[in-house]
Amino acid sequence: MFSGSIPALATPFRDGSFDETAFRKLVDWQIENGSKGLVPCGTTGEASTLSNAEHHRVIEVCIEQAAGRVPVIAGCGSNDTRNALLHMQFSKKAGAAAGLCVAPYYNRPSQAGLIAHFSFLAENSDLPIVLYNVPSRTVTDIEDETVVELVRKYPDRIVAIKDASGDLSRVADHRMGIGREFCQLSGNDELWLPHSAAGGAGCISVTANVAPALCAEFHEAIAANELVKARELNDRLFPLHYAMFSDASPAPAKYALSRVHDWFLPDVRLPLCTASEASRKAVDEALVHAGLVDA
Repeated sequence: MFSGSIPALATPFRDGSFDETAFRKLVDWQIENGSKGLVPCGTTGEASTLSNAEHHRVIEVCIEQAAGRVPVIAGCGSNDTRNALLHMQFSKKAGAAAGLCVAPYYNRPSQAGLIAHFSFLAENSDLPIVLYNVPSRTVTDIEDETVVELVRKYPDRIVAIKDASGDLSRVADHRMGIGREFCQLSGNDELWLPHSAAGGAGCISVTANVAPALCAEFHEAIAANELVKARELNDRLFPLHYAMFSDASPAPAKYALSRVHDWFLPDVRLPLCTASEASRKAVDEALVHAGLVDA
């Protein structure tokens, strides 16, 4: 299924609009530097402030520019089940490998509501689903038993999970509950190493936006069981993992990209603001520590 370093791509803006030229450059740079998949229109892609037309255009451009070199897992999440289905239907036609479907946010559905939501998507679209659990943002936790029930109910449709719960025990809980290997991707960069040790296949990463080659090398070391090298790379990346959340995400990631590339602007959409002075300082120091910019 999916594995390795998979960036949750930032969506570049210029003069308030989607900067397609910069996004195409970002896609190429990611693939050339070892990213094994791409996720447009996730949390880091500011999907919540994109119109449906913009959302679909970002997905379309990503798939077009990737040109089959790596799989594209299109962000299809919504707190409106029918709108999530709309995103999935578009992504399927556009050529996405799967849809990343976050637990509905704000509505706070019960576990029964979550099962009904994901069942509706699985039964009304042929696009494989990657569940996305990030309770710190959605205020709704896709509990272990719910994941197991959904995967058992739709084994050919629900194919993976991005888990950003921060609970490493879930890797074993999911695998043991499902009764077989199941594609589990970390949603927390700082937990990538222990998540992999527990059986994870990789990470849908924020840090990989700005450090794709390092993140790819890091995962390759993990996969080769070169733990000393993996720890060394993890230590290089660790300050950057935290710096990416030194202000409301993805503002720090966009600032970091603007430091690395002159064609990527740090602009975000309201209600987000560009990274604060303290955040920029943290990012600058982390970029130097990782060897991505000069001191």
